[in-house]
Amino acid sequence: MTERSHILIVEARFYEDIADDLANGAIAVLDQATSTHERLFVPGVFEVPAAIRFALRAAEQDRITPFDGVIALGCVIRGETDHYDHICREASRALMDLSVEQGVALGFGILTCETMAQARARAAPDQKDKGADAAKACLRMISIKRALGVAPQ
Repeated sequence: MTERSHILIVEARFYEDIADDLANGAIAVLDQATSTHERLFVPGVFEVPAAIRFALRAAEQDRITPFDGVIALGCVIRGETDHYDHICREASRALMDLSVEQGVALGFGILTCETMAQARARAAPDQKDKGADAAKACLRMISIKRALGVAPQ
């Protein structure tokens, strides 16, 4: 990608160490691509889609610089109730809706894990590095939008 991108990283901070690893992986990819980024922190995964929509609306109203793409980061770990299923399903659906309906170049970095050990392995930059994967996906979707002549949000 030759043109620099401006990316919003929205991080669910419920599991702070996991969020930090995901963000570190994503930021390393963005730095390598010479993309600029801003970070926005939310309490948990459920709040990620609304925060992205708030940012899109603020950009539409010329209150902030528009973003070329968004990276959603966070983690949900299965517990003793079906809360996990509801959060995973609804957050994923809301992010997909934003991506399709709003034309957001989205990197999906929301981990859905059975255990904390799985989450740590998937988030760690020296292991599965899913934050980096989300950043790469976001940058690729931006590239596709540009190739098709679609303006940023």
